[in-house]
Amino acid sequence: MAIFKGAGVAIITPFTEDNKVNYDELGRMIDYQIEQGTDAIIICGTTGESSTLSHEEHDECIRFAIEKTNKRVPVIAGTGSNSTEEAIRLSTHAQEAGADALLVVTPYYNKATQKGLIEYYTKVANSVTIPIIMYNVPSRTGCNITPQTAVHLAQTVENIVAIKEASGNISQVAQLASLANGCIDIYSGNDDQIVPLLALGGIGVISVLSNIQPKLAHDIVMTYLEGNIEESRRLQLESISLVDALFCEVNPIPVKTAVRLMGWNAGGLRSPLCEMEESNYERLKVELEKRKLI
Repeated sequence: MAIFKGAGVAIITPFTEDNKVNYDELGRMIDYQIEQGTDAIIICGTTGESSTLSHEEHDECIRFAIEKTNKRVPVIAGTGSNSTEEAIRLSTHAQEAGADALLVVTPYYNKATQKGLIEYYTKVANSVTIPIIMYNVPSRTGCNITPQTAVHLAQTVENIVAIKEASGNISQVAQLASLANGCIDIYSGNDDQIVPLLALGGIGVISVLSNIQPKLAHDIVMTYLEGNIEESRRLQLESISLVDALFCEVNPIPVKTAVRLMGWNAGGLRSPLCEMEESNYERLKVELEKRKLI
């Protein structure tokens, strides 16, 4: 059974003026997302600036999101690391806190071999009993999960059940879907490729766009799954210029800026992330104004 179908939000982590996690605003954001039709909350992912959260903050953000969501939708905790032992620690804590599933990114910087990836995911999965979504984003980690490796893990490790595919390589996703023959659920990790992945058998998206337009991201997926492919395609194409603006600088700089422009107390970005270049800021603002979001 799938962890979720539809659009899960890779939710940002709001900060206070003194650069601490703003739990009040995070709670408001979670409520808003669920009210707008988001199908899952993904906490402490890349978009949540997980790499600059302390261990204590990471654990507390997961605990808080689980408590605030209160079973209304699944909570998926980002628990990957470039250290297998740290990934195990984060994963076991998230399970103990009540997470419904884990999103485990490939080890970054280490550039593990496929053999190393199999060992990493197997060890992490064996440390917990809840489902695991592998996260393949080679542009950020320097490490690619091949289709053969993904299928091997799904077939040999019981609780490895899905993959967030953000390679951007549609040919690779097609090969994955062909080899898997249904043994692994595929989620798009790119908001501009939701419909193409659904066409290859995907069941949803883990979305940055959902921070800005949760209903739109949800509708792109669900109209497709309900059989209205033409409407899904229309919504996907309608979203492209906004998605491009949300990725005109490294994620999550633009999306956090957009959320602030929309009136949320999202706070700043933790170094080494920085504020947007003025030209990109204006481009993003135009897209939000065009959609009457600000």
